[in-house]
Amino acid sequence: MTNKIGLLFVLIQITNTSIAQQTHSLAPEATPAEAELSFWDIPHLEEAFIDPAPADRKEGVPVGKLGIDGGNKAMILQLAQEIANDTLANYDSFLIAYKGKLLFESYYKHGRINLPHPQASATKAYTGLALGRAIQLGHLSMDDLDKPLVSFLKELDPTKFVEGAEKITLAKALTMRSGIRISEEQGKEFEKNPDQLKGQGQIQTFLEYSAPITETSQVFKYQGDPELVMQVLDAVVPGSAADFIKKELLDKMGITNYTWLTAPSGLPEAGWRTSIRSRDMVKWGMLAMNKGKWKGEQLIPEVYIDRAISRIILTGDDDVFGGGEAVSNQGYGYYWWSADLQVGDTTYFSTSAQGGGGQYIILIEELDLMLVVTAHDNDNRTLQLTAERILPAFVQ
Repeated sequence: MTNKIGLLFVLIQITNTSIAQQTHSLAPEATPAEAELSFWDIPHLEEAFIDPAPADRKEGVPVGKLGIDGGNKAMILQLAQEIANDTLANYDSFLIAYKGKLLFESYYKHGRINLPHPQASATKAYTGLALGRAIQLGHLSMDDLDKPLVSFLKELDPTKFVEGAEKITLAKALTMRSGIRISEEQGKEFEKNPDQLKGQGQIQTFLEYSAPITETSQVFKYQGDPELVMQVLDAVVPGSAADFIKKELLDKMGITNYTWLTAPSGLPEAGWRTSIRSRDMVKWGMLAMNKGKWKGEQLIPEVYIDRAISRIILTGDDDVFGGGEAVSNQGYGYYWWSADLQVGDTTYFSTSAQGGGGQYIILIEELDLMLVVTAHDNDNRTLQLTAERILPAFVQ
């Protein structure tokens, strides 16, 4: 029995030493050759990188130490080791920020600290925040959110719109309730003539070929509504939407290593096809957590942020991305999802930017806690894991 205990102690020491060695090495960086590869061709890391004391890279993200500045270090390291052992999810990165400091950083598989990671639908949240920046600068007002969306698009011909087109407001589009309904067959016809989707022709086409917009159709439907918002942004800001997003948000937050592809309309993609680094996802999360402030400058109105990350509507619990038995009351704000996370007898409200494959920026305002995850596994349980394994490390 004594020998068994001794062997167990040695194994624990080996595991702890392995983690310690990783935390004192440099975070994994993509080589120039790897950076040229498609995401799926990037080789898996030979060894996971797990760091409870992230380095200060002088890029605008304050850092601290897990366990000293908050959180139960042993609990989080155990979770990270299970991720590294492939027992939980196909994560590429997993980061934790608490009370404004990055306390934990880890990379697995395709993850690299200097490599932009595909964001999928998390892009929608960035599009929504770009509209908030336009409001802060006076190109729009909060009252404009409730005006007909088409009133901002001067190149359209309203005489050809379907009935009810004027019912679509920016607020409706921001909550996936435009009411536009394009049949699958009609969508295939659009693909045969992509020129009609150039510029504001995209919106003209949608509003000519949609079924009538009614109260019945203006219910939550996860579809291309962010494209409507991007069109308005492009119409009201000086220059182009692409230049505005770069100058007024990305540059200000020091986000320089990214891709933001162009849609068939010629505008920036509004709902997907962006890639940014995990630490830059932390920056977007900090912007939201700080009520629209970045380094003391109000980039986005606080009232807009409050709406964006709130639960404006309930979407139902039938299909909760990343959910489980501890996740309920799924809702939606301005392209941010929400859910209640159960920890024992206590419920915590969470809001999150989410993207297919398992991309998350999760905010739990009550705890001043943020999680960032990148992954490539649609069958994920990240919100459930947050409730089961992460929140308990910060509430005990």
